[in-house]
Amino acid sequence: MQITATGLGKRFAREWIFRDLTHTFRPGTATAILGPNGAGKSTLLNTLSGQLLPTTGTLSYEHAGRATAVEDVPPLLAYAAPYLELIEELTLTEQIQFHTRFKPLRPGLTAAQLISIMYLEKSRHKLVRDFSSGMKQRLKLALALYADTPLLLLDEPTTNLDRTGVEWYLEHARATLKGRTVLVSSNVPEEYDFCQEQLLITDFGAKAAR
Repeated sequence: MQITATGLGKRFAREWIFRDLTHTFRPGTATAILGPNGAGKSTLLNTLSGQLLPTTGTLSYEHAGRATAVEDVPPLLAYAAPYLELIEELTLTEQIQFHTRFKPLRPGLTAAQLISIMYLEKSRHKLVRDFSSGMKQRLKLALALYADTPLLLLDEPTTNLDRTGVEWYLEHARATLKGRTVLVSSNVPEEYDFCQEQLLITDFGAKAAR
């Protein structure tokens, strides 16, 4: 999926989070959205994905050679972020079965294989609420990385992961990039070392409106 932002800006009350952002995010390219905590990286991701309306500027989407309306973007999008919730009353197997009703896995990949990829075979019947924070983050990442979607957004992807978890993330992120438009919001260099492009959000004028 190609996303073209032209003069994009987002403001809450009188505070500009970013403005005058013009950039094209192309299929097959991973872009790191960089900046300090609180600079607006998550807001930018949510705006680019159509979950927040921009204050100024325009966004256009193109998929498979055709223009795509913003309301048609959600089925084409996979998103992983530490603030996104899982259904904790479900078991791991039930969570995957529920999630993939809306976001199918890549062709040929089964729920059992995804559980194996996460090294969570012994937890397949365990309630998600009893998972550690690292296990929950790995599940969120796996559901996004292995979703059959052309657009992938990763917001602070190694939050709650230990060293082994970070290495797992990097291995599977690199394995699932091909042909996708990938945006990674981060201020941790190893989270985005596979990205070909970088965009520093503080370059886009977060200043109070006059």
